[in-house]
Amino acid sequence: MSFHLESAHLVAMVALALAIALLLAVKFRPATWRGVLCEAVIANVSAIAVVIAFEFLTT
Repeated sequence: MSFHLESAHLVAMVALALAIALLLAVKFRPATWRGVLCEAVIANVSAIAVVIAFEFLTT
């Protein structure tokens, strides 16, 4: 099974990552740079996973 990432998918990844990061920041309120970095990594991985899962489900 193959999938194709287009520019619309990249825009969706960025939007989802920003939304997830904002929600995590509001919920956990990190006090250190490590907490912020951890939330950013989690948000980006989540956004990529959502876009890839959506692409697999719609093909």
